[in-house]
Amino acid sequence: MFDKVLIANRGEIAIRVMRACRELGISTVAVYSEADKNALFAKYADEAYLIGPAPSSQSYLNMEAIIEVAKKTKSNAIHPGYGFLSENPVFAKHCEDEGIIFIGPPSHVIAEMGSKIRARNLMMKAGVPVVPGTKDAVEDADEALKIAEEMGYPVIIKASSGGGGIGMKVVHCEEEFAAAFNSTRQMAGSAFGDSSVFIERYVDEPRHIEIQILADAHGNIIYLSDRECSIQRRHQKLIEEAPSPIMTPELRAQMGEAAVRVAKAIGYVNAGTVEFLYSKGNFYFLEVNTRLQVEHGITEMVTGIDIVREQLKIAWGEKLEIKQEDIVIDGHAIECRINAEDPLNDFAPSPGKIRGYRSAGGPGVRVDSGVHTGYTISPYYDSMISKLCVWARTRDVAIARMERALYEYVVVGVKTNIPFHKAVMRNPAFRRGYFTTSFIEDQNILEAVEEVVKADAEKGVTLASALEAKDKKVAAITSAVYAYVSMAQKTQR
Repeated sequence: MFDKVLIANRGEIAIRVMRACRELGISTVAVYSEADKNALFAKYADEAYLIGPAPSSQSYLNMEAIIEVAKKTKSNAIHPGYGFLSENPVFAKHCEDEGIIFIGPPSHVIAEMGSKIRARNLMMKAGVPVVPGTKDAVEDADEALKIAEEMGYPVIIKASSGGGGIGMKVVHCEEEFAAAFNSTRQMAGSAFGDSSVFIERYVDEPRHIEIQILADAHGNIIYLSDRECSIQRRHQKLIEEAPSPIMTPELRAQMGEAAVRVAKAIGYVNAGTVEFLYSKGNFYFLEVNTRLQVEHGITEMVTGIDIVREQLKIAWGEKLEIKQEDIVIDGHAIECRINAEDPLNDFAPSPGKIRGYRSAGGPGVRVDSGVHTGYTISPYYDSMISKLCVWARTRDVAIARMERALYEYVVVGVKTNIPFHKAVMRNPAFRRGYFTTSFIEDQNILEAVEEVVKADAEKGVTLASALEAKDKKVAAITSAVYAYVSMAQKTQR
């Protein structure tokens, strides 16, 4: 097994990878920006090195600086986490050229799947269903308009190199099309350096379902579990659960086998996720995420499989010890992404210093976090505070457990989306499992969020209101939590 692994990421995902390494007896190396010099992940690692100023372009996207630290520390491998360089084929190739193992798929696979247009065409050849749409990029606005009219509205315009919900626009009529087409091309060029876009028919009442796969370098490929990821804002996930409320053993087998065909068609190795749209009994290939997913934890909770551990073993060249028949889904898990953002202000980021922090706990609760009291949420990076996950025997109990965990979760100093999650857990459509990717709009959920915020403030159940009222008892609890976190930081190796 590896002697030393560099984690080219930050926050909770860096700590998550380091935990798996520590259990395998692997030394870890953190790289951090000036903004993260006091971050928990940098203290958790065995070694930590400054790689540049706060902006990502000068630190976490600085390939040369990261490779230099890997060589300096004699790291055998680099784990990219998610985001940043995790799906960058140039970085993966750079690692390969330097003799450093990139913990992920080969660079040519990342490059192939980085283009949604090439990926669609490959899937069609492999017999995997795709959403009807253009086979090639469309550059001319007039030609694009004709294609949209032939497909019939609504249609969706997508950036070929897009990801994370960026570079996608749904168009409902001819009058909206030209502006949406041009703005999507401009956004794609700015965000990804590739302005090419394509057009798909908009699938009616879509659900976003994904299949987690593991593939070794010896030709063994398995699918673990499905995840429901339809609760989104601006095409970015907020709540995920495993398994999907609509899943049956037969449908899971069909989608899982399709995901395995995808992996075989592209020569996939390591952990990955095949994403599908599901609508009215049919499913369609969406994309391959060639990396660890944010929501991998809920799959771990229902299967008992440590996905990061498997990533490390696969990258080392080991064969998968798990066979398809070994996969058993036990119970139900839900994840809420706890972000420093204001759901009542179009989910605008809310950077700032955390003045009080108490995470949820108790039976069946998992919190993956990299923050603590006194930590500053930086405006330079994603606003995620933590991933709050729960497990229970049934979905109904899992929802009740998540409600309880959200009640316990306290973050003071920045606005968070905890009220949003509370509102969703109470929503009748969500509780029945009847929802689509337009859940927030369909259910007028933000009105329910306003009610949650008002009710919490009136009852004084939040630590924020207690602090403002100078409640001595809660202030003492906050002080104790701060002392505990500080002590934990000091005792980290």
